[in-house]
Amino acid sequence: MGTALVRALLKAGHRTTAWNRTIERTAAVAVAGATVAASVLDAVEASEIIIVNVTDYPATAALLRGEVAPALRGKLVMELTSGTPHGAREAGGWATDHGVTYLDGAIMATPDFIGTKHGTILVSGPRQAFEQNRDMLQALGGNVQHVGDDLGLANALDSALLALMWGSLFGALQSMAVCRAENIELSELALQWTATAPVVEGLVTDLIRRTDAGRLAADSETLSSISPHYSAFQHLVELMEVRKIDRTLVDGYDAIFRRAIAAGHLHDDFAALSQFMGKAG
Repeated sequence: MGTALVRALLKAGHRTTAWNRTIERTAAVAVAGATVAASVLDAVEASEIIIVNVTDYPATAALLRGEVAPALRGKLVMELTSGTPHGAREAGGWATDHGVTYLDGAIMATPDFIGTKHGTILVSGPRQAFEQNRDMLQALGGNVQHVGDDLGLANALDSALLALMWGSLFGALQSMAVCRAENIELSELALQWTATAPVVEGLVTDLIRRTDAGRLAADSETLSSISPHYSAFQHLVELMEVRKIDRTLVDGYDAIFRRAIAAGHLHDDFAALSQFMGKAG
């Protein structure tokens, strides 16, 4: 990811200095035109904008909060390391105390999307800092967005969107296990997924909108209530039981279904399940 970020900046004409604790990893960007710094301090002193993309926030703190800290004063730190909302807020507090402007970003893309029109990066923090550096930020992707002044928002949205992604990926693993147990070619699964994906996307969009509006009871626009979902779910559970397929995921789904049904929501819109996905009971 770091290499992709540097390449995008260079392509857009931005003078770029790169540092990596493993110097061999900077060879490709050096060939592309980046200046390779011998140390973090050298990289910071050569730059007005410092983009960080390392393992986690503690790794960033270890790199920037020691002898490097005085050299950061008056500069912008753009954190593109994955982290938590509270981690971003703590980092922002440290930055303010040390005279550093701070933006926190979440990269919602794989490296091949960086620098393209579809590259999405969510950025939170002071809007003025975002606007002043919009040109540089948009070199990293055509869909760089300021999502709010609260420094934790980018990471909060990152976690929410990853939850959607992992739900899909783990669902795919579950469906492949069913196919293998029933001797269905995975190429057939791929074909049918392509056909049904728009339906699933529509259901997710409807679920988000209805939950946002608080329309949890079934009405004339309900696409499906909990009852038929739970009935069909029982067929999946039975198949998995017969075929001895791991039930870790479906047991979690079942617990949520059961809590909602016990609370009297069997015939409400599927969105009523949102009430049972907040704080753990």
